[in-house]
Amino acid sequence: MTTSTADPHGARDHARAMAGTRVDAMPVLPPAADDAPEGVVWEETIAAGGYASRRIARGTRLRLIDLAGDACAAMLLFNAETPTERLNVADTLKVQWNGYLGADRLLLSDMGRVMMTILEDEAGTHDAFCGASNEASNARTYGEGKNYGAHPNARDRFMLGVAKHGLGRKDVHPCVTWFKGVRIAEDGTTEPDLGPFVPGRALLLRAEMELIVVIANCPHVLDARPDFTVTPLRATAWRGVPAAEDDAIRTATPEGLRAFLNTEDLYRR
Repeated sequence: MTTSTADPHGARDHARAMAGTRVDAMPVLPPAADDAPEGVVWEETIAAGGYASRRIARGTRLRLIDLAGDACAAMLLFNAETPTERLNVADTLKVQWNGYLGADRLLLSDMGRVMMTILEDEAGTHDAFCGASNEASNARTYGEGKNYGAHPNARDRFMLGVAKHGLGRKDVHPCVTWFKGVRIAEDGTTEPDLGPFVPGRALLLRAEMELIVVIANCPHVLDARPDFTVTPLRATAWRGVPAAEDDAIRTATPEGLRAFLNTEDLYRR
């Protein structure tokens, strides 16, 4: 006998029959990862066109893996305790005298504090210039770009992610994008390096503050391929400690050290 989900009892039976169902893109609960240290607090595969948002503690390690070589991880960061403080991409670049993100670089807030440190980078192709795709840019490339259509855009995915933490449209700020590279030529033009790449490239970040992390996995705004092309992304986070006083990245430059001191001053109680 077929159970109808139009009936409350049938709907309940159908829903309960789905218990334990696993799909490729979903959070793992309780969090577990057989290739990460103990203390995993977040393990999730973010689907093509999907998003994720999470609060993580100071010292947490966050590893992102480009599973199939075509992920595009646009990221926003917020001070979890005072979300008006957030990632400042312009300051991240100019304070470090470098336009390109990679190992040993810092992600800075608009208050001059270190939000995250890039500990390891197997990709070398990231973007701090172009920002997130939006409905209009996706419509130009794919014919439409609505949030709940076949071609969702990163900005609207960000909107869903920040809303889970009581934030709104005004809080969606310029992002960094991992695994898709953009460089600036001598004449000022952008030179995208968008792959696809070898599967399995990883990035390891360390949270130096209590953070809200929001990730959108949508095609890069400069991706000219006519098909909506993006592949799943894995996020794994585990407990750790923030940079020590003698941490080599912390003490590498006067600018970086000052930013770390600004962060530590926030937590000096």
